[in-house]
Amino acid sequence: MRYLDRLQPLALLVMRLALGAIMVGHGYQKVFGGLHHHVQFVQSLGLPGWSAYLSAFAEFFGGLLVLVGLFTRAAAFAICIDMCVAIAKVKFHNGLLSEHGYQFELALAALAFALIFFGGGSIGLDHIRAPGGGGAKSK
Repeated sequence: MRYLDRLQPLALLVMRLALGAIMVGHGYQKVFGGLHHHVQFVQSLGLPGWSAYLSAFAEFFGGLLVLVGLFTRAAAFAICIDMCVAIAKVKFHNGLLSEHGYQFELALAALAFALIFFGGGSIGLDHIRAPGGGGAKSK
């Protein structure tokens, strides 16, 4: 099974593309389609209004960074925190698998968590920016 290790950069690329595309889509709606509504929603949860900006920008700009593999670990960390807050403050009371449950946010948080520790891999701008610092090393 060691031959599968050579495909690790491809697996990290697929993880980055999936997480990044979803986060850009969700963040785009917040940043360009109604940031003031998002601020009001976040305030209704008992959180400060400024945290809505962090949430929206973590989703949109963090998603863009994850997509291209630039500052992947930091962007994934922001996304992971964002998803954990979404689970705790919005979805947890619905349960894991019920309608409006938190299974989707949990899957996104797990992808982000993995990227924090593995990095973006060799197929990304992190690898060009700092060779060897983008996570999984090619052999």
